[in-house]
Amino acid sequence: MTEPLAYNRLADHLAGMGVRGRYQGGALRVPGLCHDGDAPGTVAISRGSTGVVIHCHKCNDNSGFLEAIGWTTADLFDEPLERTRDRPMDDQWIPCQTRDKAHRRVAQYVYRDENKLTVHGVTRCDHKCFAQWRPEPSTKSGRRWSLNDGDGKRLVRVVPYRLPQILEARETDRVVWIAEGEKDVHALVDHGLVATCNAGGAGKWTAEHAQFLEGMDITIVADRDEPGQRHAKEVVDTLRNLARSVYVVQALTGKDAADHFEAGHKDSQFVQVWAPIPHPGDAVVTA
Repeated sequence: MTEPLAYNRLADHLAGMGVRGRYQGGALRVPGLCHDGDAPGTVAISRGSTGVVIHCHKCNDNSGFLEAIGWTTADLFDEPLERTRDRPMDDQWIPCQTRDKAHRRVAQYVYRDENKLTVHGVTRCDHKCFAQWRPEPSTKSGRRWSLNDGDGKRLVRVVPYRLPQILEARETDRVVWIAEGEKDVHALVDHGLVATCNAGGAGKWTAEHAQFLEGMDITIVADRDEPGQRHAKEVVDTLRNLARSVYVVQALTGKDAADHFEAGHKDSQFVQVWAPIPHPGDAVVTA
């Protein structure tokens, strides 16, 4: 099987990020993401002879848009650039390819701060290997495949996934859903919900993630297994005396949010299993 064209990879990647576009004049037109208040057609994406042609109407080049989506120039070519010690920028290489060349990157999740700047990222391969990286301009790839220094000290902030969207939800008083992983977050986002998670999966959520959710209404989607239940309890513990309300739900069918929606269910059909912090409006007043 050959790799899909870069144009198709980019279209799928943007859809996975929840970016909606429209086709006009032979190009896919999407928001720029690299400027506040970008209009829906700020960036035009079209096919070229060797890959993808991108034109951002607000950038002097495409670097801002590529940074916003977690891509580099090398990702824009149909054929992978030769992987040598001098490879320019980061192509499709991921650390697990050192052990097995058959592994292929299929998703990349970028964690951003309040100003939409990249803090770190997570890549996933088709064998479900996950690797975290941090931006590092001094390297040819533009990143380092570790969040820690040689002594194990963390070098980047701890932020929840899709933090800018969480902050927007705070302003509009929307519920924030917490899933166990990025794939489930995007399943929720694709159904019109605001969602987040921590990097690294179950057991890695901390009070540092929770601090951004103060005063908000939270729904946690617990995976239907022991680690998922334990993870949900740990998340709840960090939200006590912090969130306005917290509900814990599970998929009606399958293990997680992605399975739930894949089975054709709606967000209203998740099964509520726990209400550790009921919404104040749900309280029953008796005479």
